[in-house]
Amino acid sequence: MELYSFMVYSWTAAILTGLACSLIGVIVVTMGLSFIGVCMSHAAFAGALLGIILHINPVVCSFIFCFVVAGILGPISDRSEIKTDTSLGIMFSSSLGLSFLFLPMIPGSKSEGLRFLWGNILTVSHNDILIVGIVCLLVLGFIIAFFKEIQILIFNRTLALASGIPAKIIYYTVLFLSGAAITASIKAVGGLLVFALIINPAAAAYQLTYDMKKLFLFSSIFGILSGCAGLLIAFWLNIPAGAPIALSSVAIFIISTIFSPKRRPCAKPQTRILQ
Repeated sequence: MELYSFMVYSWTAAILTGLACSLIGVIVVTMGLSFIGVCMSHAAFAGALLGIILHINPVVCSFIFCFVVAGILGPISDRSEIKTDTSLGIMFSSSLGLSFLFLPMIPGSKSEGLRFLWGNILTVSHNDILIVGIVCLLVLGFIIAFFKEIQILIFNRTLALASGIPAKIIYYTVLFLSGAAITASIKAVGGLLVFALIINPAAAAYQLTYDMKKLFLFSSIFGILSGCAGLLIAFWLNIPAGAPIALSSVAIFIISTIFSPKRRPCAKPQTRILQ
């Protein structure tokens, strides 16, 4: 019975983690915020380490840390004299510095802290599955509720603002949901590699289509495939699943690029389609 529960939790975590990260990843990639995955993953790792030091639930502390970072990133990015990638770089270096500061401060063995660095999908619990499931529902709900607004915002931000679309609310929500998806996945994939599930499936999907609905569909399929393939490799090699999951997503991206219809000589360049 314990072996059955262990397998169910592992496969469920692989599917939900791949789904949550790949869906929010489409918005992140098409909005040109790819670096946010790296920034938030290191923020989540720093938060987990702080939670271990303070004897607080590391996942809860990761959520708080990511939300604080997202809350800081939004106003900084809104300042016209500071570019988004610059503000992301500042927060990334801050989070990375805090991570290396907190790691030696963990009393006794550092294995618990390193577990959040590399991740181990085989150790997820019922509560971890519940958290990832809730994040999945939040991401899906956000995409369904603001699908048209997201399309217009990606296509033309000036047009979106002129149309009265709440661009700031959508942008801030993307930041918070990115942090939530990464934090919910950090125990399974690890803070060092979880950003791969944000970027790679969406980038692979973008090699195949310009259509937003298909982007979300293909990205979610690629995210789930990455999680499941990585888990199979982890079982086979008896290693943590984080690295195989990340490498599986890279392999899918390479295959998508090779077979991309956009590489054909007759393919016409297009902008992102509004439908």
